Amino acid sequence: MLLIIFLIFQNSYFQSIKGYDTPADEGGSITLEWQLKEEFISDTNPIKFFEIYRKEKGKEFINAGFVLSQYNTYEDKGLTDGKDYYYQIWAIREKDTLKSEIIGPIRSFPQWFNSNRLNVLIITIILFIVFLYYIEKAKKGEKLFVRKIAGLDAIDDAVGRATEMGRPILFSFGLGFITDVVTIAALSILSKIAKKCAEYGTRLLIPNYDPIVMAAAQETVKEAYLEANRPDLYKEGDITYLTSDQFGYAAGCDGIILREKPGAIFWQGYFFAESLILAETGHSVGAIQIAGTTAITQLPFFIAACDYTLIGEEMFAASCYLKPEPHMLGSLKGEDFLKAIILIIFVVATIVATLAVIFKNFTFINNLFQFINNIFILK
Repeated sequence: MLLIIFLIFQNSYFQSIKGYDTPADEGGSITLEWQLKEEFISDTNPIKFFEIYRKEKGKEFINAGFVLSQYNTYEDKGLTDGKDYYYQIWAIREKDTLKSEIIGPIRSFPQWFNSNRLNVLIITIILFIVFLYYIEKAKKGEKLFVRKIAGLDAIDDAVGRATEMGRPILFSFGLGFITDVVTIAALSILSKIAKKCAEYGTRLLIPNYDPIVMAAAQETVKEAYLEANRPDLYKEGDITYLTSDQFGYAAGCDGIILREKPGAIFWQGYFFAESLILAETGHSVGAIQIAGTTAITQLPFFIAACDYTLIGEEMFAASCYLKPEPHMLGSLKGEDFLKAIILIIFVVATIVATLAVIFKNFTFINNLFQFINNIFILK
């Protein structure tokens, strides 16, 4: 139940004063509004600021805060819900002080629904409907277009090239942990690579920075070899833990690359300053390299030194791209559709905002801009 206590008092100084429970909040807040009479606003004795005094029943007034003279509202926070509070506003002028009458009692209450976040509810409902629509389309067998991702299409060629050269394949998760989304995405790419390695009988080397990621990689590769009906080729010793030191790990990977001379290298995960060192070492042995990361600061180095690079969300789409399933494919298409809608909204809002500034006298344009702002700008 939304309870608002609204009090308006008239006195000789203030035209109106009102205090009420702050709407659409979690409680513990009371909002005060006031309006000083015009005859008490002058340039010869200007108002410097307003002081807000608060007291509880049976206690003395305390200073709750102040606002500058251009404001006539104050939100008093940190209160106890259900407790009676009384307020008095002091207008501090250069030569004297104008005091309002005491207003109260006023209580604060929490609300069940935050109307300021209505836009979030609307966007969530739209998201839900769009995702369901595309998932149902995928379940019915309708072909949903997904643009080609060259780095993922090149996996088979990279594994085949390494096999023809008689060299192993190296895969690295970088410095990511199992709690990182990009590491989970890299595991799905590893599954595809491991299955191809099992089919071709190619050795797969995976040095790890984190022991938990190493355990996940071992299970992923083992499952892929079982799916390919080649569990005899699985070697747990090829999936090792190196070190949790950044450049110690980079040096270890470089040593493996120089000794084993892999024919294909996959850098899939989160990387930092070691990215260029790793990629250049791989390039020096003539390996085909496919990189993928969400670390935007390292993307330029991978793009320069590797043959293919998965940029940002292309990694997250990998599991759906490599093994299309209705739920994942529908979610991917729904996400792409919503990105397009958001982009259109940004373009339209930019145009309308520009027109609202140019044509200030056109009420319709200004109202349209305010509507877009209220609906789509999160508060």
